[in-house]
Amino acid sequence: MKTPRTPNRRTALAALAFTAAACAVMPAAAQGTWPSRPVKIIVPFAPGGTTDILARATAAELSKAFPHPFVVENRGGAGGNIGADAVAKAAPDGYTLLMGTVGTQSINKWLYAKMPFDPQKDFTPITLVAGVPNVMVVPADKAKAAGINTVADFIKYAKANPGKLNMASSGNGTSIHLAGELFKSMSGTYMTHFPFSGSGPALLSLVGGDMDVMFDNLPSSMQLIKAGKLKALAVTSAQPSAALPDVPTVEQAGQLKGFDATSWFGLLGPAGLPPDITNRIQQEVAKSLATPAMKEKLLAQGAIPSGNTPAQFAQLIDSELKKWQPVVKASGAKVD
Repeated sequence: MKTPRTPNRRTALAALAFTAAACAVMPAAAQGTWPSRPVKIIVPFAPGGTTDILARATAAELSKAFPHPFVVENRGGAGGNIGADAVAKAAPDGYTLLMGTVGTQSINKWLYAKMPFDPQKDFTPITLVAGVPNVMVVPADKAKAAGINTVADFIKYAKANPGKLNMASSGNGTSIHLAGELFKSMSGTYMTHFPFSGSGPALLSLVGGDMDVMFDNLPSSMQLIKAGKLKALAVTSAQPSAALPDVPTVEQAGQLKGFDATSWFGLLGPAGLPPDITNRIQQEVAKSLATPAMKEKLLAQGAIPSGNTPAQFAQLIDSELKKWQPVVKASGAKVD
């Protein structure tokens, strides 16, 4: 009986090299149990806005479901493009996710002359977290002083003071910006647009009196409305919001037939995110959104929870890209 030969150094090195090469091409999920370290959710806007609120609520729920925490990192600028681009160029290993918005995934492509990423090809849709109406808000003290109680009052005041009103937004090309542009176009009014790095800073300026109006996402304005610092004139959706049952739609209050501008927020990963990771995240988000506590929390803020499948979310992004292209063109908004 022959004694097996001990592998020589060259053979051993070759085996190690083969193993390393094989590991390099294996999906991240196959190399070990995911997640084996904290997962980062990038919010492409400043803290305090609806994107940030929903990302933190989602991260808290996912942290309960997985052995490692999901942490939020705010990386604002360029209408959300800076943060979204960081995710588009990240490794598809499940450790860098994006809380994308209708702006980053469906509007910016038509607004910006040069885009650092493709909103469809460079991402893996995971799930829609929630949809929300925007709300037309003005500083309560300014509204009282000017006798503005309705959208019709605001339109009359704006036409009497052309170019004197300042309109805040969370950034160029965001749904907040375009809701305002749509309002200006349909109402025949003009306000100077001031883009901020997110809803948080924009709201601070609005409450401080430097800005006169904002078409903010409802969740980020809700507490200021309840505190009496902001007056809600109307919601921008086609239907009234259950969170503000006494507030009419822009169409109802301003006689602007067909006015409809809503926002949505969802999780995405870089293109090539392994299906098993994609599906695990989607399933846990859907499970958390179905709980009475999470439903109540989001609905109280004016957000409508979703948790749909990756395929359904991809279809939404495609349809929204088609919807917003003519709106951006008609508004004349453009960012170089």
